[in-house]
Amino acid sequence: MENIINDEPREFCGLFGIANRKQASWLTYLGLYALQHRGQEACGIAVNNAGHLSVHKGMGLVNDVFNHDLLLKLKGDMAVGHVRYSTTGSSVIKNAQPLLVDYAKGSSCIAHNGNLINSLFLRKELEKSGSIFQTTTDSEIIIHLMAKAKSRKLEDSLIYALKRIKGAYSLVMMSNDTLIAVRDPLGFRPLSLGRIGNSWCVASETCAFDLVGAKLVRDVQPGEIVLIKKGGIKSLRPVELQVKDRSSFCTFEHVYFSRPDSVIFGENVHAARRRFGEQLAREHPVEADYVVPVPDSGFSAALGYAQESAIPLEMGIIRNHYVGRTFIQPVQDTRDLGVRVKFNLLHDILRGKRIIIVDDSIVRGTTSKIRVRNLRKAGVKEVHLRISCPPHRFPCFYGIDFHQPSELIANKYGSLEKIRKYLGVDSLGYLSLDGMLSCLKYPKDRYCSACWTGKYPAKWKKGEGKFSLEMHCCGQGEIKVCKK
Repeated sequence: MENIINDEPREFCGLFGIANRKQASWLTYLGLYALQHRGQEACGIAVNNAGHLSVHKGMGLVNDVFNHDLLLKLKGDMAVGHVRYSTTGSSVIKNAQPLLVDYAKGSSCIAHNGNLINSLFLRKELEKSGSIFQTTTDSEIIIHLMAKAKSRKLEDSLIYALKRIKGAYSLVMMSNDTLIAVRDPLGFRPLSLGRIGNSWCVASETCAFDLVGAKLVRDVQPGEIVLIKKGGIKSLRPVELQVKDRSSFCTFEHVYFSRPDSVIFGENVHAARRRFGEQLAREHPVEADYVVPVPDSGFSAALGYAQESAIPLEMGIIRNHYVGRTFIQPVQDTRDLGVRVKFNLLHDILRGKRIIIVDDSIVRGTTSKIRVRNLRKAGVKEVHLRISCPPHRFPCFYGIDFHQPSELIANKYGSLEKIRKYLGVDSLGYLSLDGMLSCLKYPKDRYCSACWTGKYPAKWKKGEGKFSLEMHCCGQGEIKVCKK
């Protein structure tokens, strides 16, 4: 089984939770369906039936893991769901979420989007004090810290744990009687609060609310804990979790990850991407016959580029939406087969034309190079590539699984001209950092841009990385991470 050639950054995770609603599992299933783009390796739903918690998890897509009969068995009026792409811990069933545990303070489950940057340090400390771990995911650390807290009150135990962990985390949790939503002090990851009548729900993206018929109420604020019970909703803002006049919203949510119909960090994703395209056209104009988006995440920026440049938008590349993450290649060295399976060209439309290809990002550049080669074979006269974000040069420690820095095309080839030659395009233009950030709602210093600048808003512990907990468990010691 060979991976489809895919240079895009890997997704993180998607969260959904709902309280005070009959057939909560069904609505959670729909919510996860809307969030499938955020994680395609594993998924799970935990339910609360009169104080009794149970969970079903599996490897694969939501529709593969759940069916009608399973959902009927997941009874309860409160539920938590998770779709996963592994950013810490291997892609195996034991690391699938939500994680459900029974301990002295009751039952609890947790679903996590993000990445802790001190997980190895905390795990070693907990193991020395007698904790026994069942997974190699950083999310389990939070449960162990809650168990260590002296107080038996849920909110006190949670605050104790949150004071110890560092990094990016949006959490949806559930106890025997409470649904809990948490966002880290810098707000790296999105998390929103919605309502359906007397029922409350939370989700990583608002597109999940649209599918289940909920209305967006507001974002869960950075450093906020929201507790939802049958009696109502309660917000906590512990002093220890507050960072005055600072945030680090992940800019890449707007560039690539989020669905265009979602409202993220207070603004519509499609509108933000369209502004990226408009700014890109101002920064890198070129004469051409058509603006052609790379589907699907490049469409909004391409629309903005076309409108600003007054060059017609044309659908010259068609995506096959029924291709999974893997497929069998008959010959190992047919590297362009993955690209041709996933994307097809409209030869009659593109032949003899000068085109501007608009894409959201380039990571390794392999897919882009093959695509350009196929465009040349199709008879395209000129290929001008425009990217709606700056060049990626640095790893992300907050939940995005980028390639190693040495594999990133911006590091490997250095100059814009060398990248252009490698890709085989007539011209190449990236959106500038200032230009990108100027298109967003909040001041520039409210967003995380570490993958472009190397300026990390939260410092990580030495040895932390995606597989550091596996390395630790196997007795192979710490692994080194790039500090560029």
